[in-house]
Amino acid sequence: MTIEKKTLESRIDTIYEMAKEHFGEVRFVGIKKHTKIGWVAKIQFDEFESLVSEGKDAEDALKKLKKRLKKIIDRYNFV
Repeated sequence: MTIEKKTLESRIDTIYEMAKEHFGEVRFVGIKKHTKIGWVAKIQFDEFESLVSEGKDAEDALKKLKKRLKKIIDRYNFV
């Protein structure tokens, strides 16, 4: 059994699918390196405000964004 390392692209695709399934239209999901804060991951929606998270590297920022998105979806489903 081999353990497959997740790529940044696969993480972005997963976050995109989760957001699209729950919220509908998603403009984009992406990451960029900011000179002062480090890596920033962002989901931009058509009808809602953006979700943003910061991390020490691109992978960390994406993990934090996915965790934040899951919390919002869980909270919404709980109500």
